[in-house]
Amino acid sequence: MSIGDLGKATNTKVETVRYYERIGLLPKPPRTGGNYRDYGQAELGRLSFIRRARDLGFSLDQVRALLKLSDDRSGDCAGIDRIAKAHLVEVDRKLADLAALRRELNAVIDSCEGGSVADCRIIEALGPAEPS
Repeated sequence: MSIGDLGKATNTKVETVRYYERIGLLPKPPRTGGNYRDYGQAELGRLSFIRRARDLGFSLDQVRALLKLSDDRSGDCAGIDRIAKAHLVEVDRKLADLAALRRELNAVIDSCEGGSVADCRIIEALGPAEPS
């Protein structure tokens, strides 16, 4: 299949496919007689894996490590577990940050008493902090 077909099948832009090849996440595929990339099921599966991992928020370095570990089908999955657990810690941290942001935004919104923009507590809260 062509690079365009691979991109459509995985909802990946052609430039992203090329980028993944350049950085070594995807192997360079064989070429046709007309020098076009010729992808098969292995590349489709690998790119689908990369896309799903990226959709779940794994970094490119984590994806690279997961791919390396998954290439050794007889290996121990402890390394994969470590990567997934580290990512979960990061997701939990981001959720805590978002919860704090939500509380802060609610407090700012609740402090709004209506009136004119000149007296708006939201604009005031978003403005620069007073020098100490």
